Amino acid sequence: MKDFKIDQIRNVGVVGHGGVGKTSLVEAMLYDAKVTTRLGSVDQGTSLSDYTDDEIERKISIGASLLHLEWKSHKINIVDLPGYQDFIGEVVGGLRVTESALILVSAQSGVEVGTEQVWNIAENYRLARMFFVNRMEKEHANFEDVVKQLRESFGQKIAPMQIPIGEGPNFKGIVDLIRMKALYFDKEGKSREEKVPTELESKAQQYQEKLIEAVAETDDALLEKFFDKGELSPDEMKAGLRKGIVERSIYPVVCGSALGNIGISVLLDLIVGYLPSPADFGQVEGKVPRTEKEKVVKISPDGPLCAFAFKTVSEPHVGELTFLKVYSGKLQSGIDVYNSTQDASERIGQIYALNGRERREVGIVNAGDIAAVVKLKSTKTGDTFCEKKEPVILPPIDFPTPVINMGIRPKNRGDEEKIANGFAKLHEQDPTFIMEVDTDIKQTIIYGQGELHLEVMVDRLKRRFGVEAELEKPRIPYRETITAKAEAQGKYKRQSGGRGQYGDVWLRLEPLPRGSGFEFVDEIVGGVVPSKYIPSVEKGVVEAMREGILAGYKVVDAKVTLYDGSFHEVDSSDLAFKIAGSMGFKNAAAKAKPVMLEPIYNLEVIVPEEFMGDVMGDLSSRRGKILGMDREGNFQKIRAQVPLAELYKYSTSLRSLTQGRGLHTRKFSHYEEVPRDIADKLIKEAQKAKESEK
Repeated sequence: MKDFKIDQIRNVGVVGHGGVGKTSLVEAMLYDAKVTTRLGSVDQGTSLSDYTDDEIERKISIGASLLHLEWKSHKINIVDLPGYQDFIGEVVGGLRVTESALILVSAQSGVEVGTEQVWNIAENYRLARMFFVNRMEKEHANFEDVVKQLRESFGQKIAPMQIPIGEGPNFKGIVDLIRMKALYFDKEGKSREEKVPTELESKAQQYQEKLIEAVAETDDALLEKFFDKGELSPDEMKAGLRKGIVERSIYPVVCGSALGNIGISVLLDLIVGYLPSPADFGQVEGKVPRTEKEKVVKISPDGPLCAFAFKTVSEPHVGELTFLKVYSGKLQSGIDVYNSTQDASERIGQIYALNGRERREVGIVNAGDIAAVVKLKSTKTGDTFCEKKEPVILPPIDFPTPVINMGIRPKNRGDEEKIANGFAKLHEQDPTFIMEVDTDIKQTIIYGQGELHLEVMVDRLKRRFGVEAELEKPRIPYRETITAKAEAQGKYKRQSGGRGQYGDVWLRLEPLPRGSGFEFVDEIVGGVVPSKYIPSVEKGVVEAMREGILAGYKVVDAKVTLYDGSFHEVDSSDLAFKIAGSMGFKNAAAKAKPVMLEPIYNLEVIVPEEFMGDVMGDLSSRRGKILGMDREGNFQKIRAQVPLAELYKYSTSLRSLTQGRGLHTRKFSHYEEVPRDIADKLIKEAQKAKESEK
């Protein structure tokens, strides 16, 4: 492949709600650009971008896939991104390095929750956006309805550049509103030009007028000319349209059929003609390492090296591949570069241009381009490469927080360490997946974006590391606290021939406001408990708090005051006072009206309006408190607080309640008292478990 100048490169993220045909569109683009000789199929597992075992098995995109093609002296890098909510982290990582988002919308279902979600990510990164209304050939396809929904959701900057000729089974081609020509396509994706059909002339005219107005509004001089003459020349239209798209004052809408290969070659023309090149973004902002000093990197082939690692994948027979975007300078095989995030040097080995699983070695990656580097020692997703004498760190990727957790246990005893090592590797490749050993609940917990996400990770653990693990219900990290003031003695006295043990303390317990933790106060006067034993008393209290008073859960939000006691010149010891402290705490806590607390989470659920009643009813049945509702485009966002104990497998329930069209996020909020009937049940279960251990 020849060298491309920075203004000949287009980096495009292909995104949309799950199941709108993103991978099929990418296949058609590659086919029209002669990268492939046949259209790959997701269902048959022959697509270039869905090539991993997980993806072929499940017939969906799971990871970001990197592909490229040449079109009319330009290089288009395509980042094909998953549509399922469980893999939203891939979208956040992939769109970080593109200048444009090509957002697919189904001609049948229009704007969906996932459409809103990818729009928000693109908005956050300030990307140019173009909508492709796919599946125009399907029954009930309705272009005008989709455009109306797009305007309702994303405002009046939505501007169709094409309209369809026919819809559903009668879909034949498109009208190009810039040139006012009808385009019909053969099976190879090639178009032939004709006059606009008579029955579409007035509709096309109306759409064109709206497009000209949108273009005129991008520039004062164009607006003046438009008011003056009522029209713009084709060149003015093109220049104004490109400027509007790059500056995000116009979001164009085009249409076609990925499966029928209709409109795809024209889409490629529009990508190279109208979407921004990396040079249009001008610069990226970072910081000088280990300081708060800001540093701007000009996007240029002539500057010092600056590159960003946005994804890590493990490839069989190759090892780890790091996907990189070069912002400035160039990256070439055989050089040493500085990883400013890790403060480490890396030797660049083989560099590949990727088309899904197909790799072609390239010696150099220029500014603006994207490629993959193999076998880096210490680089992780989100790291920056630069020159040591010009150090900079670009901001890390802000990945979404987990929305689900599950317990995990090895199928075979003794595999705990293998599981921990395997999951640590998988976390490096997918930072939205997290594993931790929770000592409070004595369980290993994995966190992710949905049940499917966690299942895929367990499958990968088995496939790549040969370790089998089973998912189980996560235990809830309940807490215990006190609600009243109480005092009690803790006295430990033991005589067993020779030196005895003696420790005697009086403790006062008081409740603290929720979330305060633990406070220990020493009010000993006159040395009735020698100061050298006081830390041991505190240790005993802390140990007793860890074991709980009702059901074995950690005690929180309590103030413990040591105010009296006695000691023995010979028999007192650290151990005796530690035991006395523990006894004193347990005695006082039993009188201090102990209660159980449970974690409460803030939940945000975004659903189409028609499912709102069902979702709210379901949240109420989960002891949820509805805090409010906000409209988001065509959707409703429900804000609620729900106990963690009621959120097990919530993503699956939400999916079935909303036909896969709802999504949610959750975040820990606070601890709250457990209702009496539930607390009694938990205490009984804990007592039963204790007895069975004996």
